[in-house]
Amino acid sequence: MHPMLTTAVTAARRAGNLINRGARDLDLLTVTAKGPKDFVSEIDHAAEAAIVETLLAAYPDHAILAEEGTNKGANPNADYVWIIDPLDGTTNFLHGFPQYCVSIALSHKTVVQQAVIYDPVRNDLFTATRGRGAFLNDRRMRVSRRTHLRDCLVGTGFPFRDGSFLDTYLAMMKAMITHTAGLRRPGAAALDLAYVAAGFYDGFWEVGLNPWDVAAGSLLVLEAGGLIGDLNGDANYLHGGQVIAANPKVFAQMVSTLAPFRDDMAREKTAARPNS
Repeated sequence: MHPMLTTAVTAARRAGNLINRGARDLDLLTVTAKGPKDFVSEIDHAAEAAIVETLLAAYPDHAILAEEGTNKGANPNADYVWIIDPLDGTTNFLHGFPQYCVSIALSHKTVVQQAVIYDPVRNDLFTATRGRGAFLNDRRMRVSRRTHLRDCLVGTGFPFRDGSFLDTYLAMMKAMITHTAGLRRPGAAALDLAYVAAGFYDGFWEVGLNPWDVAAGSLLVLEAGGLIGDLNGDANYLHGGQVIAANPKVFAQMVSTLAPFRDDMAREKTAARPNS
């Protein structure tokens, strides 16, 4: 295992231990709302602090892009940036719904090179190094082999926070329900992308995502032989907020199935912008 990946795994497991401990005493946790339907707990902060401390102890000159803002702005000229979601699926976690994860990626000059997604509930460790394949608990992962969208199990996530895109999204959802064997929405996008890499899903799409939701999962998918892109199928998925990920054949079918809704989404985005 690459030394930088080893460090990331150590950090993810430290965070996972904190999360598992917090899960035993959910009633005692301090929770605050960052915005509508957007919660953060003391566990998010503690897990992020543990991750950042572990990474910077090994690589003090690297930069950090983390959901809760730990070490924001430090080492601004660094080529290496760690992209971190300390607890993806906080709402699930706070309800005791066992579907959440730690996501850590390392990008070098904007290209993701190392990835770890750790599921502390199942003790599942998903890892990838660019050019060296993707692994689940030391076993090589491959995307699924299904070739027809109608046979596929597809994951998604609702654009839940402020309700923007909801009408267009519901239309997309209807199209995908009609064209697939089943749709799932478990509520942790990073883990959803890991599931595409592992072949548990044949595909996944979501809109309204952040870089820390996507960074690690994107490398897992690519290294497992899959494709990832925005709704156009293009490479602007890390910072563009829209993601389609799937095995190559299904990817093309998902892009064409969701194509009719791209313009609607662009229009809604423009309409949602307040006048300056």
